[in-house]
Amino acid sequence: MNKSSTRFLSLDVFRGMTICFMIIVNTPGSGAAAFSPLEHAAWHGFTPTDLVFPSFLFAVGNAMSFSMKRYQEMGNAAVLGKIFKRTLLIFLIGYLMYWFPFFNFKGGHISLSPIADTRIMGVLQRIALCYCFASLMIHFLSKQSVIIVSILLLIGYWVLLLVFGDPNDPLSMTGNAGIFLDKFILGDNHLYHGEKIAFDPEGILSTLPAIVNVVIGYYAGKFIQQKGKGYDTIAKMLLTGALFIFLALCWNMVFPINKKLWTSSFVLVTTGLDLVILSFLVYALEINNWNKGNWTRFFTILGKNPLPIYVLSEILVIFFYMLTVKGTSFYDWINTSVYQVIAPGAIGSLLFAISYMLICWCVGWILDKKKIYIRV
Repeated sequence: MNKSSTRFLSLDVFRGMTICFMIIVNTPGSGAAAFSPLEHAAWHGFTPTDLVFPSFLFAVGNAMSFSMKRYQEMGNAAVLGKIFKRTLLIFLIGYLMYWFPFFNFKGGHISLSPIADTRIMGVLQRIALCYCFASLMIHFLSKQSVIIVSILLLIGYWVLLLVFGDPNDPLSMTGNAGIFLDKFILGDNHLYHGEKIAFDPEGILSTLPAIVNVVIGYYAGKFIQQKGKGYDTIAKMLLTGALFIFLALCWNMVFPINKKLWTSSFVLVTTGLDLVILSFLVYALEINNWNKGNWTRFFTILGKNPLPIYVLSEILVIFFYMLTVKGTSFYDWINTSVYQVIAPGAIGSLLFAISYMLICWCVGWILDKKKIYIRV
């Protein structure tokens, strides 16, 4: 066993699996409701789909456990420059993705899409901010201090929701402190409206506990590198994961697991599950080498270019909605005319989602074949 190995197949597969399922749950076929496990919980509660985004943050932390080794040899000014540059780029890409395609085409006239109606926060924006604060904490603080700050973030967020939320219902969609803060700082027009009201599930306040997902992902990756790929490693990760899940279920009784609020109990249950999944991958791939036929390459192709493939998946679907076929969007037409005809109902919705993910995978395969790996 080589503890100094710089590549761990289990971490690469975990990242690729996260991207794969993120695309599937983000782009279900239209014309029929998706299977319930492929939908987010309506409010309090938890579904497998709710695990996808926090796993992305956990994977960001895994990647940091490799990249931040180089920061130890650099001056603080250079470290801050790299962290802030990467944060700004990822945040800007996320913002431009919501502004895309930048122009409106109506009645034969072209006009610039109003920036005043563009969502400011979002998935990539949260990744950028969580990466930024987690990196600063890990680089400038001791491990013990990082743990203390992480605990304070989880408990402090709970206190903020209770103190500054609606006294009658501080954990409701319209009465939580997060929506009050977002409306005050960003304004209604810059928030997500997918819930039929101005409410952003990736808002400012709920970013605080999400930082902990990255921190735990970092220490999980670092632990695997330091302790090696053995039974002792997976046993300790399994026990830690089980402890997090137990604490989450206990906390859930007074602070419900809620993805859209990103509650502290949600952080614990998702990081606990991520540790369990990663333990299984280490056992299967690193210890027992269950990789006959090189099946893991399907996931590692996605994991090698996670950011460009995710951005592609979000932008391509916009084109699917912009193109029209027989008076309807191509997205709806191909679902109602093809997928819902072949397999009506939720199965057709799932088949479209898998097909769409495979299109994105093919782009990843081309990039991998040409040895093109896009980093920011």
